[in-house]
Amino acid sequence: MEPLLAYGGLFAAAFLAATLLPAQSEAVLAGLLLSGEHAVPLLLLVASAGNIGGSVVNWLLGRWAARFRDRRWFPVKPAALARAERWYGRLGHWSLLLSWLPVVGDPLTFVAGVLRVPLAWFLLLVSIGKAGRYIALAAALRGWSG
Repeated sequence: MEPLLAYGGLFAAAFLAATLLPAQSEAVLAGLLLSGEHAVPLLLLVASAGNIGGSVVNWLLGRWAARFRDRRWFPVKPAALARAERWYGRLGHWSLLLSWLPVVGDPLTFVAGVLRVPLAWFLLLVSIGKAGRYIALAAALRGWSG
């Protein structure tokens, strides 16, 4: 496979997987890792950058949408937003380490924007969680494939 196409496709899959759109970056990364045709550190960097970038889009959307939180169409209902605020009050910014989780991770990054989590903390914690997930996947696959 053409390297630029492989890395570009991985970045796109990872970026989309981090937004509220359905996508599966782990399968793309696993396929590229198992092919043995690409540098593992570069694959991890590209996947992480794409996934973190998608999370930043969610954070930005949350920041932008926060001004509309009293509108009926706002995507997060007042009760859910109040729950998220209490959750952040208990767990703090550390909850962003779980942004890699399926189902809850993407909305978590949106809510972080609504709750105005500082971008520096957001980037640090989301980067640790998301890159850590890809590193763990690569380590597991390398162990299974020899």
